[in-house]
Amino acid sequence: MSMFRIDCDGDEFPEENVRALEAAMDGFVDTDVPLAVEFAFVDGEEIRRLNRELRATDKVTDVLSFPTLDGIKGKALRADEYPFEIDEDGNLLIGSIAVCCERAREQAEEYGHSYERELHYLLVHGIMHCLGYDHMTDEEKTEMRAQEEKILGALGITRE
Repeated sequence: MSMFRIDCDGDEFPEENVRALEAAMDGFVDTDVPLAVEFAFVDGEEIRRLNRELRATDKVTDVLSFPTLDGIKGKALRADEYPFEIDEDGNLLIGSIAVCCERAREQAEEYGHSYERELHYLLVHGIMHCLGYDHMTDEEKTEMRAQEEKILGALGITRE
């Protein structure tokens, strides 16, 4: 049984991709409780609204992450340390991620790779943010990119 659970709306990311990503994330975090993340796939108008209302940035972006826990990067996550954050199914929610499908398609074309690769990258990128990784400095960016590539590699998704 995987210790990583993904709740995904719509048909944008097929069930087999969800299960593969859960498996690739399994063991990434030292935890005694299943970790959960939610994915929502939105259009440009919706991600712009979210960005404007929640980040005071009036523009379309590719992905927004909404971590629920602070200061967890690289730490073991234990259920008894987060008793009020455990959901009714016994999962520790680490965050929610909104992906703009329109922007993901544009970027896939712009970067010369598949939409599937771009979508996987954005979802893994969002998960890394929910796990406390960031890319504000060159050092943070290098660390985050290495972790993203590790997960994408486990999925068999490489730079095309």
